[in-house]
Amino acid sequence: MTAAARLSGRFSGWFSGFGKAAADVLPVRLGGQSLSRTLAAPPVRMAGFDQALLWVTVALLMWGLVMVYSASVAMPDNPKFARYAHTHFVVRHMLSLVVAFIAAVLAFQVPLATWEKLAPWLFVVSLLLLILVLVPFIGKGVNGARRWISLGIMNFQPSELAKFAVLLYAADYMVRKMEVKERFFRAVMPMAIAIAIVGLLLLAEPDMGAFMVISVIAMGILFLGGVNARMFFVIAAVVVVAFSLMVMLSEWRRERIFAYLDPWSDKYSMGKGYQLSHSLIAFGRGEIFGVGLGGSIEKLHWLPEAHTDFLMAVIGEEFGLLGVLAVIGLFMWMTRRIMHIGRQSIALDRLFAGLVAQGVGIWMGFQTFINIGVNLGALPTKGLTLPLMSYGGSAILMNLVALAVVLRIDYENRTLMRGGRA
Repeated sequence: MTAAARLSGRFSGWFSGFGKAAADVLPVRLGGQSLSRTLAAPPVRMAGFDQALLWVTVALLMWGLVMVYSASVAMPDNPKFARYAHTHFVVRHMLSLVVAFIAAVLAFQVPLATWEKLAPWLFVVSLLLLILVLVPFIGKGVNGARRWISLGIMNFQPSELAKFAVLLYAADYMVRKMEVKERFFRAVMPMAIAIAIVGLLLLAEPDMGAFMVISVIAMGILFLGGVNARMFFVIAAVVVVAFSLMVMLSEWRRERIFAYLDPWSDKYSMGKGYQLSHSLIAFGRGEIFGVGLGGSIEKLHWLPEAHTDFLMAVIGEEFGLLGVLAVIGLFMWMTRRIMHIGRQSIALDRLFAGLVAQGVGIWMGFQTFINIGVNLGALPTKGLTLPLMSYGGSAILMNLVALAVVLRIDYENRTLMRGGRA
């Protein structure tokens, strides 16, 4: 090899090393500070959807599963449930979770544009099911209320589907009526008539609790959709008057209110105030730290519906004030996060998706507030379950489907922010 060739190879090696170093690190000086950025570092990947929201949901589901077992394990000792195994309710609850998870995964695959097209049809289907549940030999009655349709492996409650259907329909309605939202009769009356029809069907079951939740969801979406404030307060006043008349004109609803005001009186302590009084006893026994998982006394045939409407009382007794605050904190974080996803969608000019997400936040937040308020004696007794935690197949199913739609909204938001197409 000649001297020229050796010199050429040496210079080539020098410059190749210099090029590699320059490619790896670029010095950047900002405000007098020298920064280095490594180009070879892998890019930060944005998660496909809100994983924190997913894991909070999973935590509530798993805690609910444990509490359903704890609250129902002793029920077969009662002659009324003597034919059931001790694991009867928890096994059915696990089956409901599996079915709900599959439905949620499928719902996540559906684009929001498709949900928007399906909204009116889903609303019609929910109305047909609400009518069908009132038909003898089709609707299943429990404790004087006809609210379920038996599907063999589970009992389906059409009012749970109605919550989701009204939510989608109200969001779609506001998008379609955006140009006339300042005109009361053209913007509000058709929606008010639709909710009134749903309300009449629910009151025929009767299921006033579901009607309250649906009314609040619809009103919330109307307000967030930009309906004139004066119109909104008129609607709110009409709703308050309507529910007040329902209570005053119904003797057993009036009795519930009186029992709520004084559950310890001789007249109500063994009647309408029985559940509330024993719920308060459960919270009193729990104190700060609780009596420990499985240690509840009130679930032993004292507190009716401990695994459904009054599951929070069992949580309060077994986990104490700290457990109650933990549950409230998880639901507050979830509601806040869902509302944030909705605001993000609206900021991206996706009004339907934003209203749907915020409607789900209103649904979860309001129903949780009602259930916990009833358990604590802050509100009159009402048959509403604790979302994601109480025993109930159709409620768990629709809760997870609604949350899957929210995760889909967040996924589409992130896709748009990365420059893709929703």
